[in-house]
Amino acid sequence: MIVFIMVTTFFVLFALGIPIAFCLGVATLATMMMTMDFLPAVTTVAQRMAGGLNSFALLAIPLFILSGQLMAQGGIARRVIDFSKAMIGSLPGGLAFVNVVSCMLFGAISGSAVAATSAIGSVMIPEMNKAGYDKNFNAAITATAATTGLLIPPSNVLIIYAVASGGVSIAALFVAGYIPGLLVGLSLMLVCAVYAKRHNIPAGTRVPMNVLAQRTVAAAPSLFLIVLVIGGILAGIFTATEAGAIAVLYTLVLSTLVYRQINMAELKVLLLKSAQTTAIVMFLIGTSMAMSWILAYENIPAIVASTLVGLSDNPFVILLLINLVLLMVGIFMDMTPAVLIFTPIFLPVAVELGMSPLHFGIMMVLNLCIGLCTPPVGSILFVGCAIAKTSISQIVRPMIPMYAAMLLALMLITYVPELSEALPRFFGLID
Repeated sequence: MIVFIMVTTFFVLFALGIPIAFCLGVATLATMMMTMDFLPAVTTVAQRMAGGLNSFALLAIPLFILSGQLMAQGGIARRVIDFSKAMIGSLPGGLAFVNVVSCMLFGAISGSAVAATSAIGSVMIPEMNKAGYDKNFNAAITATAATTGLLIPPSNVLIIYAVASGGVSIAALFVAGYIPGLLVGLSLMLVCAVYAKRHNIPAGTRVPMNVLAQRTVAAAPSLFLIVLVIGGILAGIFTATEAGAIAVLYTLVLSTLVYRQINMAELKVLLLKSAQTTAIVMFLIGTSMAMSWILAYENIPAIVASTLVGLSDNPFVILLLINLVLLMVGIFMDMTPAVLIFTPIFLPVAVELGMSPLHFGIMMVLNLCIGLCTPPVGSILFVGCAIAKTSISQIVRPMIPMYAAMLLALMLITYVPELSEALPRFFGLID
């Protein structure tokens, strides 16, 4: 009965167009009121929200949000695109490859799929349109490629998973995301290669070596942020949270003094936008943590775990079922609340099957990345469609092979643990 009230309240509010953070909060409050009066219920929800936000690791989120905003507006996207063009733009279908690689690099620098879609898409989609690519394909490849930045560090959602899991190292998660992120990018590039062959897209112009060198030098300060953040964490110079502060300082100097793309007036706007985004994310985290608490209080994770294990004794089948549920969740729910709510439900099942919490986290994040590209809630789809001046209904068809490529990568990462664990083990972050 408790779960029925929670689920019904949530979906009724969601169907009415209420923001998802309020859906989560009101559904949790309605559930609490089944067992206590209004005032104690409100107090308990407020306490659980505050307690859920009382984590040192979460301090990294506003810092990485601000560094991502600085990167998005600081002239980094153009330099990353020029560098990618010089490297692979001469291949048949080269602009599509450049789009994927640029999204991977910019996403890794900014840690935001929406920022990557906006910054890279605003340059690459019009350019691909002029070169004869279908605008719906252009929007689709930009949206899907942008999700790789949520796997390749620094990634806010990996920090959120570390908090939700109750002990997985953020540094280990950051390092673990590299191979899966690259695998997704390569899978999408394979789709681009098939598209180029089927549509006879000609090869681009080869860039002279001196131009390649110039563009590499121009992009090097931006790309160095990846080395700075991850290198500093692995070397033990600073923690993942402190790395967020380093990233802000570095991007601020780069955008204002080196590239000179941001002035003081624009900086004030970026600070305000970062504060607004942080407030939204933290409110989502707070309401999600409150809902997670009541689910745990009602013993829902244990019930789900016993039910799934009872369905089959085959780990392959159970992991497939978990992936299917998460794919459905990703279609209707934003990534942050999905991670916070479903981690405590499915993580015990995965651990019982012998999967490490690190491996499960990477699998879960990649799974929910697919949801970001899936209607009706896929936020980056709306950004990509707005830039390409098309509609979601028109880009669904060209996205089908991209969904297939991402699902193939998901299955490989699910059933081959070394893809997620090899690098953290090499650096001594896990046993």
